[in-house]
Amino acid sequence: MQSKFDYPSLTISCLTCTFNTGCSCMDVIVPNSINAVNGSTVKIPCTFTSCYKMDVTKFSMNWTYKETSNDTEETFMSFNKKRGMVPARFTRFGDRVTFAGNLDKNDVSIILSDVQLDDVGIYNCNVINPPDRIHGYGAIQLNVVTELPPIRDSTIAVVIGASVGGALALLILSMVVVKCLRRHRTQELISEEKMEEEGKLEAEGVAEEETKCGMHMFLHDINGQLDI
Repeated sequence: MQSKFDYPSLTISCLTCTFNTGCSCMDVIVPNSINAVNGSTVKIPCTFTSCYKMDVTKFSMNWTYKETSNDTEETFMSFNKKRGMVPARFTRFGDRVTFAGNLDKNDVSIILSDVQLDDVGIYNCNVINPPDRIHGYGAIQLNVVTELPPIRDSTIAVVIGASVGGALALLILSMVVVKCLRRHRTQELISEEKMEEEGKLEAEGVAEEETKCGMHMFLHDINGQLDI
């Protein structure tokens, strides 16, 4: 039994089968377990692959049930060469089991309606498709619950994550803008202080120059009077 199927490996095996008689290339694909709500209808899937096309005159399959792995299997549906898939009479399921597959597509799935709490157990899908020598077998554990657990909605998580991410982005952008404004203001203050300092220095230079000029004229006047 495999829950996953390796198609490339099967292709190689099947090509090998075409050159050998009675080779083995059978795989039955079923889920490991299924949860069903009490009173509901559930599909129990089973498909198979084989190197050989199904021949109704040789094909054989049946569905069996056992409550635990230690119990005896009870056949409740099997393949009839003339009638196809036929449910067995007088089983625990009565007429609640119907065939839901397609033999042309190697699908032998079934539907169990009005699921009961005592339907819990192991459902076995057994397939034989001669000349394939492998007896295909798949086991599904059916669990019956009063209600299914809530499905986690990832949309809410995505929305919350997007909102938080957006808020953080806005906060970071705001901090960058504030920092830039502060830096710009600081540069303006430095520029203003520098201009004031340059203005003071220029004023002092002009005053000093005027003082020098005044002193020079004063000395010149004194020298003129002395000459007289």
